[in-house]
Amino acid sequence: MYFDRSLKEYLDDLSARLPAPGGGSATALNAALGVSLISMVVNFTVGKAKYAKHEKELCQILEKSEKLRAEFLRLVDLDVTAYESKNLRNALNVPLMLGRLCFEGIKLCPPLIKKGNRNLISDVSCAAILLESAFAGAVCNVEINLKFLKDNKLAKAVNKELSQKEKKVKKIRQHTEERVGKIIRG
Repeated sequence: MYFDRSLKEYLDDLSARLPAPGGGSATALNAALGVSLISMVVNFTVGKAKYAKHEKELCQILEKSEKLRAEFLRLVDLDVTAYESKNLRNALNVPLMLGRLCFEGIKLCPPLIKKGNRNLISDVSCAAILLESAFAGAVCNVEINLKFLKDNKLAKAVNKELSQKEKKVKKIRQHTEERVGKIIRG
């Protein structure tokens, strides 16, 4: 398991001719990076007089981002375990959970555009980009596992859910990037 190992070891294994870790695990790590940026922005904002009126909401965002970060790190290893188990249901559940959590994570970005430390505004945009790409990676892994499961009823329900979330994820990322860009360019 990679939780307590170095990033170098993980990347060495990811790039090697090994069946796992693979795209699902890497996607979970990508999502962890995204929410870590959210936590960083909040940590640089909380306690500053300029942002005091948003303190309560910022602390709630930090609590959520830290819970998500722990969950994404767990999914880095859980994806490896699911793949090695050869259980298609487990292999489906991990990226499905990842996609759902990415959706929750990216929703933390818009409030930080106005309420986060302006000196870290570009990190809010980076977080949204990382979470959108992690969501897209999760969807790819869900789709391939659904194909192998051959459960049309399940596939229809899951695809409908992810399609709805995908539209919102893209909209949030685009909106975040546009608003951050306007702030940066003045």
